[in-house]
Amino acid sequence: MNIDWNTDIYCLIGNPVSKSLSPRIHNYIFEFNNKNCIYLAFKVEDRDFKAIINSFKALNIKGFNVTIPYKIKIMDHLDEIEKEARLLGAVNTVKNVNGKLIGYNTDGLGFARSLTEEGIKIEDRNFLILGAGGASHAISTKLAIEGAKKIVILNRTIKKAEVLGKNIKDKFENTQVTWDSLDNVVKYLDSDIVVNCTSAGMYPNEDISPIDSTILNEDTVIYDIIYKPIETKFLKDAKRNKLKTIGGISMLINQAILSQQIWLNDVENYSKNFKKIEGFLDSNVEDIVNKLL
Repeated sequence: MNIDWNTDIYCLIGNPVSKSLSPRIHNYIFEFNNKNCIYLAFKVEDRDFKAIINSFKALNIKGFNVTIPYKIKIMDHLDEIEKEARLLGAVNTVKNVNGKLIGYNTDGLGFARSLTEEGIKIEDRNFLILGAGGASHAISTKLAIEGAKKIVILNRTIKKAEVLGKNIKDKFENTQVTWDSLDNVVKYLDSDIVVNCTSAGMYPNEDISPIDSTILNEDTVIYDIIYKPIETKFLKDAKRNKLKTIGGISMLINQAILSQQIWLNDVENYSKNFKKIEGFLDSNVEDIVNKLL
């Protein structure tokens, strides 16, 4: 990578950021697309947040991603927010256009594209969402936007699932939305697609699964948004029972590509980018993650 006075800077802000794969992924994309750009990660303390955002304008940082705990807070510091990001109530991608900061959200779209790539449609399908946190919010809302027939949200704390469920139900009258406890999963075995949005199974708790996948119907699709490890216990158990599975790496790649499309106005070679990154991560991600942990 040749860095000079003309190199454009992009970055990630959040706290913590030390274990993020984003710099590896984005710099890899920049390199194979011959872009004179570099991507960095900055740990940002809450007390410094406003000053950091203002400095990005002064330094002409071309764009940045936002991770926890700032996806909502960043919205108060932007000049413009794209419609879907406003609907989701969070921003994870910001573009600097001549000093004007514009916010986007690629979480839901990244998830939706990963389903499309697997030939799975969203419209008129029944979804079972495990968990009611930030990822669940983005994914459930995007599913409603895309015309899902029914969305069931299960969470250990029912009240949290209820708040999310009612929020979506109020905005999308054509989608059936309900909520319940994770303990009652057997009531919802008619779901077409089950999505794990909990942390169950994430390193270092790799022997945990959010639910027992052996109780699910054989034509159910299992999606786990976790990517550390690449194949969670939830996915392994489902594979043994011959269910179709999708891992979190797919969503991660799509989010990165979508961010770059926003920043660089580049909508070409999407498939090429995805396949190259997928190959890079398949052979390197476990080593990368182990070094970061």
